[in-house]
Amino acid sequence: MGVSIDHLQNLYSGTDDPWGFKTSEYEQQKFAATRAALSREHYQSAFEMGCGNGQLAGHLADVCAQYTGMDAVAKALDAARQAVPSATFLHGYYPCPLPADDFDLLIFSEILYFLDEDGLQALADDVSGNWLNAEVICVSYLGPSGNQLQGGEAVGRFVAALNETHTFQTISRAPKYRIDRGLPEGGK
Repeated sequence: MGVSIDHLQNLYSGTDDPWGFKTSEYEQQKFAATRAALSREHYQSAFEMGCGNGQLAGHLADVCAQYTGMDAVAKALDAARQAVPSATFLHGYYPCPLPADDFDLLIFSEILYFLDEDGLQALADDVSGNWLNAEVICVSYLGPSGNQLQGGEAVGRFVAALNETHTFQTISRAPKYRIDRGLPEGGK
């Protein structure tokens, strides 16, 4: 991963909501736009990498029979478990083994630019090797991230790495973010 675990833990050192997900009108609008970007009304099993405090999960879990989130920060996971008690939240710092399940929805919301080029390729390999039939949702911040890769650059590399298995389309674009949806080749 491009961003260190120490950096991630420091973000949560004083709060379980470092980006104001619970109260920000901007974040709430982005969560609603993410839900609107889904191609279906129901999913069997969703996986969100970098779930943070579970606020996006709270907007999506009701359209999923099972919802699994993963984050590197224990404090964030504690908040996520409180926010969405019906979901499963796992501790993991990518690259690490991802949960083995037959996910039909994968969510990468504002996480791709936390990875470096090798991490993006590894994640694309995980997706194409394990979840060929999953819908992939990528939410990317378009402002300066302070990371090695910026949002647009990171999602572009990730999408390119999945071009043989998924067809991507930008579903929503706002001044500060974009939402891309990848559907499996063959249009399942």
